[in-house]
Amino acid sequence: MSSDRLMRIHSAEFRAMAERVLRVTELTSRLNALPFEDEAGKAELFGQILGKPLPPRVTIYPPFYTDHGLNLDLADRVFINQNCTFLDYAGIRLGERVMIGPKVTFITSGHPVDPEERRLYLTGAPIDVAENVWIGAGATILPGVSIGRDAVVAAGAVVADDVPPASLVTGGKAAVRRQW
Repeated sequence: MSSDRLMRIHSAEFRAMAERVLRVTELTSRLNALPFEDEAGKAELFGQILGKPLPPRVTIYPPFYTDHGLNLDLADRVFINQNCTFLDYAGIRLGERVMIGPKVTFITSGHPVDPEERRLYLTGAPIDVAENVWIGAGATILPGVSIGRDAVVAAGAVVADDVPPASLVTGGKAAVRRQW
């Protein structure tokens, strides 16, 4: 996986990424329109989206959304329920036996807080989820977060900080952190 990133929006790198996003959006649209029982069709599209075949015993229930796909690293026996989103620009790793509830969102990209820089740069930091983690329905995992082995993220939680191994994290209340 990549380390923290800062990408200038008006650059060749950004244009290449934007082209990949358009291609993957088209592929996920096709994936999400397939009959559920079309295993061969799903496998072919996941191969194009991820740039490699799905690992053994990975289960993904559509609809499934990603913006890049090539930076999504799924280990064996990962389960992803329906309607999940993976914005994987900076890299997302899911360890073995990770279970993801419906409507979970992983976001590895953002923008600087400074209003002058916000439209000039895209920021990014990878997300790392260790083995045997359970992430409940509707949780949101933000850039740069690591979730330790055997942890549980409660439904609806917004995770902005690292989660220690074998712990339960909850909460989704927004709070003012800084004003300018």
